[in-house]
Amino acid sequence: MSIVIRDVREHDLDSVLALNNAAGPSILPLDAARLRRFHADADYFRIAERDGNLAGFLVGFGAGTPHDSSNFAWFRERYPDFFYIDRIVVASRRRGGGVGRAFYADVSSYAELRHPHLACEVFLDDGNDPALLFHGSFGFREIGQRVMEGVDGKPGHRAAMLLKDMCSYQWVQDTYGESLPEVPWIAAPRTAQAEPPRATGT
Repeated sequence: MSIVIRDVREHDLDSVLALNNAAGPSILPLDAARLRRFHADADYFRIAERDGNLAGFLVGFGAGTPHDSSNFAWFRERYPDFFYIDRIVVASRRRGGGVGRAFYADVSSYAELRHPHLACEVFLDDGNDPALLFHGSFGFREIGQRVMEGVDGKPGHRAAMLLKDMCSYQWVQDTYGESLPEVPWIAAPRTAQAEPPRATGT
């Protein structure tokens, strides 16, 4: 069956919250209030479905968004414009099945029309070579590391801060500026209500 990526809907949020908090130590936990702030503020908040079931989600923010992540702030101190992937979560039974790659193709398509860089971090506490290799295969490079603030006396995560240059961005800006063509595939997520779900492969 195809992987279908679509904008999140309010009735999806309970399932998204459960999926996030079952993902393990490589994903920071969420509560319902913070998830609803993501739903209200994120520029990109999409889910993946496979066989009609939730397979994963991705949340992202442009540099001008009022997002309170300390890792987001780290990038904002260094770059005036970027798109930040706050988190991507794939259900354990769907890992290795192409969901992550489908998400990164989709979010890259969104970001390269609007921002010169795509940013994210990978936690390094347990090595996490598969995640670093995954991001490297998409053109990300490490631009620094930071240790996040700990919680309840526990040490914070050590994170590799990753950046990818959006090679099409400057051409898009030179050619179209802020007046992108009004076609469905370019419309910003969560505003393209008429756009059908996008099948991204098998």
